[in-house]
Amino acid sequence: MELLQTTLCYLERDGQYLMLHRIKKKKDVNKDKWIGVGGKFEPGEDALACVLREVREETGLTMNQPLYRGMVDFFCPPWPAERMHLFTCTDFEGEMRPCDEGDLEWVDKDRVSQLPIWEGDKIFFDLLAKNEPFFHLALYYEKDTLVRACLNGQDLPR
Repeated sequence: MELLQTTLCYLERDGQYLMLHRIKKKKDVNKDKWIGVGGKFEPGEDALACVLREVREETGLTMNQPLYRGMVDFFCPPWPAERMHLFTCTDFEGEMRPCDEGDLEWVDKDRVSQLPIWEGDKIFFDLLAKNEPFFHLALYYEKDTLVRACLNGQDLPR
């Protein structure tokens, strides 16, 4: 099975993540959810090139030292299966500008789980908070409900 290749990045500053409230696209698997910034690979791009471009396009910010934290595979029919390359970054510069996909907002890390986010995102936020080494997470959804999660090949308890 071929996976759609995407990136997602959480910019960090002062105990906050830069979150994108996805409210501007009509047909969007992430509609009304809060996520990081990122998007689909363009032809010839690798994960790093994609995340650098996407963050610049969506925020106006330029990342200097993004950290590649893990891969997250999403299975959520009828949407295509997706492999998301997850990054974080504390070293960036530039002037933030509005995003055409939603509203950007700095959110305290301890408030993120209270926002409307995907259930599986809470798992990788926990891994990021624990500073886990590079990980592979597979998330299986039926509509908005997480039905299975596997971390580094092992099922997580439900």
